[in-house]
Amino acid sequence: MAVKEEVIEILNTIIGEDINDQLDDDFFDSGLLDSMATVELLLDLESKFDIQAPVSEFNRDEWNTPNKVIAKVESLIG
Repeated sequence: MAVKEEVIEILNTIIGEDINDQLDDDFFDSGLLDSMATVELLLDLESKFDIQAPVSEFNRDEWNTPNKVIAKVESLIG
């Protein structure tokens, strides 16, 4: 499975709904992710992709849409 599909699967699980048609929507503004869900997301991504995404370095503007999360994960992998 490609990074994009795996990230979307993690997001769908955490958010509790299918976000495939909302890849450019800000899920903080829409209330789909809160601070606890963000920590869960970062931990799940670190575990799944063997990357480092510390909460202390988290910049909400870089992680606020599914497409940005996908791009950030891809950059951390590569």
